[in-house]
Amino acid sequence: MHYLLTYHYSADYLQRRGEFRNGHLAGAWAAQGRGELVLGGTTGNPPDSAVFMFDCADPSVIEAFVQADPYVQNGLVLRHTIVPWTTVVGDAAHTPVRPE
Repeated sequence: MHYLLTYHYSADYLQRRGEFRNGHLAGAWAAQGRGELVLGGTTGNPPDSAVFMFDCADPSVIEAFVQADPYVQNGLVLRHTIVPWTTVVGDAAHTPVRPE
């Protein structure tokens, strides 16, 4: 199942992220290496949030990622959401739907 994880960052995210960025990226690349995290990155200019696409059987995998993330542990993430994403178009779609 695909899921979208959204982070909503604190106002001082850009000023504080440097201290925690390597740990955050290490966790993200580890999740990608395990086949859980497909894509991730910030949104906005300047960034005020981030979106991550996961491909996993259970959202508990994503919650474990969140709880271990230095950005979350150190208050750079004010809140997060995890929502199932029903993918219907594209080679990697889990439930492809084609026109009749």
